[in-house]
Amino acid sequence: MAYVVYLNFFLSDCSVDFMGGWQLSLGNMNLRLWRFYGRVATEPGQHEPETLEAIRENARGLAGISGERIWVELKKMLVGDHADHLLDLVYELGLAQYTGLPADGNVEEMKQIWQKAHDCSPKPMTILTALFRSQDDVEKLDLRLKLSREEKNLSLFLVKYRRDLVKEQDEHDSMKPYTDFIIDSREPDSQSKVLELLKYQGEKKLLDELSRWSIPRFPVSGHDLRKLGFTSGKEIGTILQELRDMWKKSHYQMSKEELLATLSTS
Repeated sequence: MAYVVYLNFFLSDCSVDFMGGWQLSLGNMNLRLWRFYGRVATEPGQHEPETLEAIRENARGLAGISGERIWVELKKMLVGDHADHLLDLVYELGLAQYTGLPADGNVEEMKQIWQKAHDCSPKPMTILTALFRSQDDVEKLDLRLKLSREEKNLSLFLVKYRRDLVKEQDEHDSMKPYTDFIIDSREPDSQSKVLELLKYQGEKKLLDELSRWSIPRFPVSGHDLRKLGFTSGKEIGTILQELRDMWKKSHYQMSKEELLATLSTS
């Protein structure tokens, strides 16, 4: 690092204070200091008032820091203790506008999601997405922080499906909307995204079940239908979709023979 900050950790009461010429460096160090706080403090909110005021006064220093560097520190903060409290402070002290976070971030939802998900090892983006009200917020954050493709796609997915892809009320079929989504998805990482969605939703029981679930293979192919005399590509596509729907309704239990047998009776 091109600068030195002297840190004095008062571990007796688990507060964090800074000594020396630290005001000059706070523009660079705001998020890094909070990441340290998240590691050493046993309780949130035990900040020195002078430290918070100095951070507020030097907030604009973050504007000169690269997005990639901010994102490295922010991710570490998000997986540490008290991430909900520290993100709240990001807004309270006026740092959000310099980090790419939305000005009207949904802080209350973020706190709720962190409380539900933090003990399930969520990815940093899963917690951060709770601040976003639309996919536009994800796009703007990406412009500032230069997210990876995986991080950006996960956030877009969570914003899109967090309200719509939910469990069935029937306890015996509660996981089926998620498994059907994975079965129908053409994306190779759909299961990992749905696992993060379950963390976001606080569905710990379903999270455990889906973590142990293996994606079944649809047993019928176009080749099977051609062997039965079907030649039209459009017709084959329609039949395959009908058979797939039937297979899903059977909880993925119907065999190839059982599915093909339905064609002779239809």
